[in-house]
Amino acid sequence: VAGENFDQSPLRRTFKSKVLAHYPHNIEWNPFDQDAVNMLCMPKGLSFRTQADNRDPQLHSFIITREDGSRTYGFVLTFYEEVTSKQICTAMQTLYQMHNAEQYSSVCASSSCSMDSLASSIDEGDATSLAKLQRYNSYDISRDTLYVSKCICLITPLPFMQACKKFLIQLYKAVTSQQPPPLPLESYIHNILYEVPLPPPGRSLKFYGVYEPIICQRPGPNELPLSDYPLREVFELLGLENLVQVFTCVLLEMQILLYSQ
Repeated sequence: VAGENFDQSPLRRTFKSKVLAHYPHNIEWNPFDQDAVNMLCMPKGLSFRTQADNRDPQLHSFIITREDGSRTYGFVLTFYEEVTSKQICTAMQTLYQMHNAEQYSSVCASSSCSMDSLASSIDEGDATSLAKLQRYNSYDISRDTLYVSKCICLITPLPFMQACKKFLIQLYKAVTSQQPPPLPLESYIHNILYEVPLPPPGRSLKFYGVYEPIICQRPGPNELPLSDYPLREVFELLGLENLVQVFTCVLLEMQILLYSQ
């Protein structure tokens, strides 16, 4: 388990994640920092869900800034896939049995009753809350389907967010589709790693993803730096008043610190 979150129900806890594979294994000018990428891809750790939970894919980005000031950009698509290991499913059910036993004991303690007279001592309100707890906060291996979070990530020297987002979504669709893609998955990964070049400054580049073409554009030397992030999301996250205040602080050359969970 990642962190001390044992008070949470097992499906609300986070678990330690790890990098399963990365390609290429190493680049001289851009060494792969496994710990940093792992933490930035899954900042809250590995999580589990059931069929009753929301499992929509989520996209986020990160920046790794090195001591020399150089930056590397990461774009991550997090999705959930079904757990096929019987051992993991059994372990999750055991965790829930332990957790519910602890909750049962706490309800008993709040009612000031002994274990021998537990059933008769819990009042109607506590019994009702306990029944709800066991109904909505449980995992039954014979009834529920267990899912676990997984990430696919692209690490790039420039922040081509829209192009990376489209490629990752197409790759995810190819992985989860019942119909196989036109070519093996490895060919698409090889293509974007070794055959798609960076567009020259001031030029656009069109390359083919899994299902549809993808276009990215690189600003020229006399243009503003590449900013491929949608401005609408900034308004949604900060709100109009906060954004105006931040913009004012930028114009006044004040120091700005953004804090987020």
